[in-house]
Amino acid sequence: MNVPFSGGCACGSVRYACVREPVAMINCHCRDCQISSGAPFASGIIVRTADLEICGKPRTYAVPASSGGLTTRSFCPDCGTPLFTQSSAYPQVTSIRFPSLDDTSDFKPMLDIYTASAQRWVCFDPAIPHFPQSPQQ
Repeated sequence: MNVPFSGGCACGSVRYACVREPVAMINCHCRDCQISSGAPFASGIIVRTADLEICGKPRTYAVPASSGGLTTRSFCPDCGTPLFTQSSAYPQVTSIRFPSLDDTSDFKPMLDIYTASAQRWVCFDPAIPHFPQSPQQ
């Protein structure tokens, strides 16, 4: 992925830039990602939180995570675009929602997680690893 990379919400109220390469690029099939994305899975770019610069003030909400902690989701308060996800178990990283990138052409998923919750009709890429839960579990 070309760095720095940037993105933001649909209305432009919240913008971000990341100054280093992502740690990973994933597709998450957990029920929470399905509900929050309105899709069968959510695709994200995992970055070090310290490498992420945010302009504007996203709103947040938190839900219980499978780790026992909280998952906090951030979105634009004006247009509702989903932007970021953070886990209280791993505060050093942030997942950026793939559709919010200015240039989506560099996104290449490296793994699928929580595939035990995947919709039966989702077709997985056999070239990347799949994990029934999170790789940390």
